[in-house]
Amino acid sequence: MDIIATSKQCIAPTYARVPLVLDHGKGSLLYDEAGREYIDLGSGIAVNAFGVSDKAWEKAVCEQAGKIQHCSNYYYTAPQAELAALLCQKSGLKNVFFSNSGAEANECAIKAARKYSSDKYGPGRHTIVTLVSSFHGRTMATLSATGQEAMHVHFAPFLPGFIHVQADDIRALEQALVKGDVCAVMMEMIQGEGGVYPLDGDYVHAAAQLCAAKDVLLIVDEVQCGNGRTGKYFAYMHHGVQPDIVSTAKGLAGGLPMGATLFGEKTKDVLSAGTHGSTYGGNPVCGAAGVSVVSRIDEELLAQVTEKGAYIKNRLHSAPGVENVSGMGLMIGVKAKKDVKDIIAGCREKGVLVLSAKDKVRLLPALNIPMELLQKGIEILAEVIAQ
Repeated sequence: MDIIATSKQCIAPTYARVPLVLDHGKGSLLYDEAGREYIDLGSGIAVNAFGVSDKAWEKAVCEQAGKIQHCSNYYYTAPQAELAALLCQKSGLKNVFFSNSGAEANECAIKAARKYSSDKYGPGRHTIVTLVSSFHGRTMATLSATGQEAMHVHFAPFLPGFIHVQADDIRALEQALVKGDVCAVMMEMIQGEGGVYPLDGDYVHAAAQLCAAKDVLLIVDEVQCGNGRTGKYFAYMHHGVQPDIVSTAKGLAGGLPMGATLFGEKTKDVLSAGTHGSTYGGNPVCGAAGVSVVSRIDEELLAQVTEKGAYIKNRLHSAPGVENVSGMGLMIGVKAKKDVKDIIAGCREKGVLVLSAKDKVRLLPALNIPMELLQKGIEILAEVIAQ
């Protein structure tokens, strides 16, 4: 089979794919059909937390698949319970709803916020404030929540009840709350698809205080920056705030589809039986994968993530052709003078796979990428940028 030709013929053309067929891999090394090796600095867009073909992950998934691959959420399963307990332990939040993706985790957060406000204040207090340049998903509700006009073209009308304000502008947020119709503020600590832009810490603190004072729920979208990606388990932990709702996905199950919405004290009992659900959410195989991943994200690993992120920033800061470097841990954006598409192509030709976010190179390597492999990949990136 000509995989590229067949894919172009039979798969909807929703991705601007590069001419590369990946066949297999190990850790942070991937191989194409011809056996050519690539250093993976994208990990499936922050998904393969421990790289490809991780033995502990593989063992957990295969063992669970041999027991029961799926059952209805009318019944209890051990992997789902174990993963929920781990997430509550890591976050300090109270309980979890499992779904299949980041968009679904955010859909759940939106529904829960509106129900919280409806239960307590009645109808009309349903608006959710999000930030300009945010990205919360591609379903109609999460696309409505996304603060990027370029992503809204062709898909109107959008769901009502969402407004977007500038990030790091506390006055704009205050003004959005004046009418009294807002039930929640939803934000990413680092806007991933928005250009790997970290929110200012003072702004995060002020926003959390403002929300608490007005009983407006603080929802933190940790779909991309959660699960150890920034050197803390969740990125909001860098700022010492405690959200009312947290959504996460991507790296949670290390490559299998798994999303989670975590609820704090205010919101833990909002979604009662029958108000929300998911056929596949908390699937036992995905749950076992999640337990394998989350149980291994410990303080030692997080310290290594921080160390590797500092290396990347130090190496690329002021490097020839680099304009700025943003992000935290192993979620890094590199703005260069050279066009980002040319950088990605040049890196691929030299055996390194990187991503983009707007006009930046985006780096999202596996959390456990060996330092020597990371250094090799970053040296090639620096070389391509300087050319």
